[in-house]
Amino acid sequence: MSVPNNFEGFQAPNAENYLDFQKGSWEPRPFGDHDVDIKIECCGVCASDLHTISGEWGGCPYPLAVGHEVVGKVLRVGSKVTLAKEGDRVGVGAQVYSCLECRQCKNNNENYCQHQIDAYGAKYLDTGFTTQGGYSSHTRIHEYWVYPIPEALSSPDAAPMLCAGITVFSPLKRFGAAPGKKVGIVGIGGLGHYGVLFAKALGAEVWAISRTRSKEADARKMGADGFIATNEEGWAEPHKMTFDLIVNTASSTDGFALKEYLSLLDIHGRWNSVGLPAGEGAAIRNQDFITNGCFIGTSHIGSRSEMLEMLQLAADKGIKSWVEQIPLSKEGLQQAMKNIETSTVRYRTCMVNYDDAFGN
Repeated sequence: MSVPNNFEGFQAPNAENYLDFQKGSWEPRPFGDHDVDIKIECCGVCASDLHTISGEWGGCPYPLAVGHEVVGKVLRVGSKVTLAKEGDRVGVGAQVYSCLECRQCKNNNENYCQHQIDAYGAKYLDTGFTTQGGYSSHTRIHEYWVYPIPEALSSPDAAPMLCAGITVFSPLKRFGAAPGKKVGIVGIGGLGHYGVLFAKALGAEVWAISRTRSKEADARKMGADGFIATNEEGWAEPHKMTFDLIVNTASSTDGFALKEYLSLLDIHGRWNSVGLPAGEGAAIRNQDFITNGCFIGTSHIGSRSEMLEMLQLAADKGIKSWVEQIPLSKEGLQQAMKNIETSTVRYRTCMVNYDDAFGN
């Protein structure tokens, strides 16, 4: 199958009409020796897509196709590519470039490279071309950020793992989620449901933590060993200083009882936030974590090695995403974005039927 000169995609035209997706086309950056051209099969929907095109996170280069949880088929590889071949089913996540030369890159921390480039709305410094995301017919990616998808994973299952999954898997893996450890997952949504699934797959004792018990049945089906509802009186008392790690996926800090959450951690336990709520965030006081000496931090997606490990773990353990499939179209994207705005997604969305949108 040949690669077109121009790629097509559904683009947000501006911040004022960000849901008025229009099909546009653009010239991709010049094809390089390490590049891989991919015909996209499906793409997961992330809240970051909505925050970006709505202008909530600041300006972006319109018209812009977002989407950064891509699965598709390799159509062409550059002369120096060794990590993919034509015909492979592969995935691409939220990062599509780093320098591969700096200290971070050489220590398997390329997701923290100062020169990283995001999957959409970012400029390649050498060419000036702006990245366009996965609500598109094709994408052109450096081989390092192209990941083979295990045969045991369906494409719609795998796609949301490429951002949401890796965002929680990385801190779980780095901070010791394993047998004998007690891990809490705050927020049972698009990120949090993967937190429960992967923490359990890694062998930890897993507790889901949410404002109410409305998602308790779901969390237990995902594998949660216990459930804590923070709207209940004295919710923190039975668990004080018992958690080794808590991963916070909450998308809002309104009424957030950080002091109580931190009290759950054991000595030098870790609180790691991966959600990106708008606003000023929660206030932190030294007095709130001096009693257990816990560590507070955050993390950014994951490295290539972590991505490959996560996908293989999902395949080996039979992990299935809780994902809703919506055919790709202007109306389909509008519905997906509105489901995020109204928090009605259970628990990720994947845009599918790309051939109907772009043809074969």
